[in-house]
Amino acid sequence: MRFRTLTILWPSFLMAGVLDGIVFSLVDPADSQLVRFATDVSPQGIYTIGFLVFWSVISCASGMTALLVVEQDDDVAH
Repeated sequence: MRFRTLTILWPSFLMAGVLDGIVFSLVDPADSQLVRFATDVSPQGIYTIGFLVFWSVISCASGMTALLVVEQDDDVAH
């Protein structure tokens, strides 16, 4: 169980970092109209919230994929 959890969380962590870098190199949180409600949050806070959102979405998608994978027994192939 621990191995499966790590195989879901670690790649999703890496891809969230990549996605965070791509999105925030194109979008400046200070200029964005999407974060008008978060005027008290610093740009680093917006980067952190974005990273955590990306990580959770990618983790959920990876977890659903792991649930859908059916491991084949060697006996079934015969």
